[in-house]
Amino acid sequence: MSRRDYMNTLVQEPPLDYSFRSIHIIPDLVSEDPRPGLRPLRHSKSGKSLTQSLWLNNNVLNDLEHFNEVVSQLLAYPQNLAWIDLSFNDLTSIDPVLTTFCNLSVIYLHGNSIHRLSEVNKLAVLPRLRSLTLHGNPMEEEKGYRWSSLWAAQRR
Repeated sequence: MSRRDYMNTLVQEPPLDYSFRSIHIIPDLVSEDPRPGLRPLRHSKSGKSLTQSLWLNNNVLNDLEHFNEVVSQLLAYPQNLAWIDLSFNDLTSIDPVLTTFCNLSVIYLHGNSIHRLSEVNKLAVLPRLRSLTLHGNPMEEEKGYRWSSLWAAQRR
């Protein structure tokens, strides 16, 4: 199977879904079971998930400390992470660790506690970013929020 075919296969895999698990810290993902989906998750021989999507929405995360290490434990190909849902958590900033995943094309950050609009600038280095959600954060009240949202939309 070619790399391109393999990447397309991964995109079609269901997400690794840890939503609504009351997770407080990233290392808790290792001991938590993901939510079952309509289709079963496929795994590598080492037991890691063969997906490009990680859903961590509706938890109580306030930082992404140890994110790289934990994602490497969960995903067979962490460098291929393309979609992360961090919506409805308690994040106050956009952690630079997200910029280390160059294949991210979808990042959901709506419904968090991000105050500074300048946080969005960190994501400008992601070449494949096409969808970014930020609504429901205190930054909505900051002057220029609509322009910044337009910048994110133009990257799609």
